[in-house]
Amino acid sequence: MSVSGRSTTPALREADHPARAPRLALAAAAAVALLAAAATPGVAAPAAPASGEPVRYVALGDSYSSGLGIPQQTDTVCGRSDRNYPSLVAAAVGAASFADVTCAGADTTHMVGPQDTVAPQLDALRPDTTLVTLGIGGNDLDLAGVITRCVLVGYLAPHGSPCKSSFTLFGTDEIGSRINATAPKLDAVLDAIRARSPQARVLVVGYPSLMPDDGSSCRATVPLAEGDFGWVRDKEKQLDAMMAQRAGTRGAGYVDTYGPSVGHDACQAAGVRWIEPADSAEGAGFHPNASGHRSTADAVLAALGH
Repeated sequence: MSVSGRSTTPALREADHPARAPRLALAAAAAVALLAAAATPGVAAPAAPASGEPVRYVALGDSYSSGLGIPQQTDTVCGRSDRNYPSLVAAAVGAASFADVTCAGADTTHMVGPQDTVAPQLDALRPDTTLVTLGIGGNDLDLAGVITRCVLVGYLAPHGSPCKSSFTLFGTDEIGSRINATAPKLDAVLDAIRARSPQARVLVVGYPSLMPDDGSSCRATVPLAEGDFGWVRDKEKQLDAMMAQRAGTRGAGYVDTYGPSVGHDACQAAGVRWIEPADSAEGAGFHPNASGHRSTADAVLAALGH
């Protein structure tokens, strides 16, 4: 998932790279991505590799997994960093093999199909793969227009919740419906992973906290209406909860990155924040910086028992 831009005009950072399908926009120098399990009987997650067994790790996902903008970028087409959480996890577990195919702009269709010139991510899986992390789903919500609208209406009605109102007309939760529609797509990806790597431990990685619950003091950085900060928070939590639930039904684990990142959102000071509010030397705007990826790596390792 990507929300970023180097100028003060609306921009799509992922559009700078031909292999990245734009999904989320940064408007007026700020925006925000909108973004826990009961198992189906008979669906059991493979146990973690026993100590001493080789770990063969494949990382799948979008820009929140690839480390967009974090130096050093090892793949400028996909915005992949050597300090993203997959790289940190691979080093910590001493992976015998490691394939990081995360790519900015990816959605669930790019798991089994190409992303412009980039091969389907699931092509990296092998029958002997023992560990898979999957960070996907945000781009499936098709939020470029949503983000632009939230910023624009925030200028018109800064003290209300105009974006929430515009997406809940006539009692219909449009963003919630999009999240629900993403659920079967995530199921299909998890089923495809299991078919290709039946012995792999699969971990679905959620999205971190992007903004504080109360953004009234943050509007100079993130120009949403005051009442829309809470709505965005709720939509992000809804997306993460869906991911956790679907992981459980498919015998996968879920890695919560939202909880540990509370208090480290884009409105915090440098050195405290794990989400960059704009493009900087630390990473892409509205994406995790290196500290954010370190936290995610710690959460993944904890799930693995490391």
